[in-house]
Amino acid sequence: MPPPEPRIETIVAISTPPGRGGIGIVRLSGPEAVRIAGGLVRMGNPPEHARVRRARVIDPKDPAATIDDALTTVFLAPHSYTGETLVEIAAHGSPVVLEAMVRGALAMGARLAHAGEFTQRAFFSGRLDLTQAEAVHDLIAAQTLDQARVAAQQMGGAISQRVTPAKGALLHLIALLEAGMDFASGELDDVDIVPPAQIAAAIASVHEPLAELAAGFRRGQLLRNGAAIALIGPPNAGKSSLFNRLLERERAIVTPLPGTTRDTVEESLSLGGIPLRLIDTAGLRDGAEQHEAIDAAEQQGIARSHEALADADLVLLIHDATQPITVAESRVAALLAAPGVARPHLVVYNKVDLLAADTAATPSEHEPEVDAIRTSALTGEGLASLRAAILAQLGASGSLAESGALNNFRQQEAVSATLAALSAAAAANDSGLPHELILMDLHTALRALDSLTGATTPDDILARIFSTFCIGK
Repeated sequence: MPPPEPRIETIVAISTPPGRGGIGIVRLSGPEAVRIAGGLVRMGNPPEHARVRRARVIDPKDPAATIDDALTTVFLAPHSYTGETLVEIAAHGSPVVLEAMVRGALAMGARLAHAGEFTQRAFFSGRLDLTQAEAVHDLIAAQTLDQARVAAQQMGGAISQRVTPAKGALLHLIALLEAGMDFASGELDDVDIVPPAQIAAAIASVHEPLAELAAGFRRGQLLRNGAAIALIGPPNAGKSSLFNRLLERERAIVTPLPGTTRDTVEESLSLGGIPLRLIDTAGLRDGAEQHEAIDAAEQQGIARSHEALADADLVLLIHDATQPITVAESRVAALLAAPGVARPHLVVYNKVDLLAADTAATPSEHEPEVDAIRTSALTGEGLASLRAAILAQLGASGSLAESGALNNFRQQEAVSATLAALSAAAAANDSGLPHELILMDLHTALRALDSLTGATTPDDILARIFSTFCIGK
C-alpha cells in the first residue's frame, strides 16, 4: 500500500508592504483557501474563477457587523500563481483590518506563510522554474527600468528558452551513445558505433550556446547588483563638487576649505540603467604634505577613504588640474596600476575651468601618462565624457538588457559546471576513451544544467533562495 499523500496546508499572509496604504492584500493558498476566505468576508455572489467580487470584511468580534469593504478574487487550482486554489482579498490598507483577517484565517486552520512560500509553491507545482522564481525577487527589488525589464523577461522564461535547445541536443547525444553501446554489445554487430568526429561535433553544438550564455554573466550581474564607485583624491580637489554633479543635486557639503568631507558620503543613482553607489571620501593626505595637524575626525575619515578604495568596483582618482600631483596621489595611482592587484580606475583632472586659456588645450605638465578625463564641476565641462567613461570601464557601454542573461552566482556556477563537464567529455572523446567514460561526463553536464532551472537543485539551495523573499510573495 503506497504511503498517504502529505497534507497540504493552507497558508495566509499580508502581501502588501507593512504600514498604512490605500490598498492592503491578504492572500491565501491551499485546499481550504475558499472555505477560510468565506469566514473572513461575505460576498454578494458566489465566487467564480478569476472573477472579482465585492465583499464585506466581517468583524471577528461580531460576525453580523462589517469593518471594511473589499474586493475578493478566487483562482481555482491549477490555474493560479501557486498552482493551488488561491484567494486574494484586497481591502483598504489599514493594518488593524488586515491583521484581523490574518488572525481569523489562522483560527480557521490556516498557517502563516514563510518568506517566499507562495513562489516556492509555484515552483514545486511546476508553474515556474527556478530561474523564473528568482526573477520574481529581482523584479520586486528592481531599482531601474532596465532591471525591471530584464526581470520580466526572466519571469517569462528567457533563460529556460536559451537553455532548452542545448539540453535537447545533450539528451540526444546521450541517447545516441547509450543506444550505440547497447547495439554494440548485442547481436546487431552491423550497427555502427557513433564515430568520434560526430561526438565532437555534437558536444561542440551543446557547448557553444552555453558558453555564450556564460559570457554574458558579468553584464547581467552588473545590471542586477550595480556597482560601487569611490571618488578618491587629495583635499580640495573638487571630489564633493563632482559627486553632486553626478547626482545632479546638492548632496555633499562643499566649501573652499580643505578637509570639509570628514567621512564617506554615499548616495545611489542610475546611470545607463545601472544602479550605482557613489561614495564621496575624505581627502587623502601624506604626512610630509601636512601644513597643519589633522584632527581625529579627519584621520578617521581618511581611514574610511582607504576602505572605500579597497571595496569599490571602480575608483575615480580626482586631481586638481591647477596643482602638482601629491605624494599621496602618486602612491594611490601606483597601487591602482600595480600588476596583479590592479583595480579598475579613471584619472579625472578637475577644475580645468581655472586653467589659463593657453594651457587648457594642452595636458598639464603634472599629468600622468594616462588618458585623463578633463572636467569642471563648476561649468559641467567633461561630465558627459566622464559618465561615458564610467559605463565603459564597468563594461556597460552597450545595452545590458539582454534577454536570458545570467545574473547571479548560482546560475553562473550551474552553467560553468556544465561547460566543465562538456569539456571533460570532449577531452575523453579526443583521447579515444570508451563511450562509458564519455557518458559519465555527459550525465554530469546534464545534472549541472538541470540544477540551473531547479530540476535537480538540493533542498538546502532552494531554502536559501526562497528565504530571501518577502513574506506574502
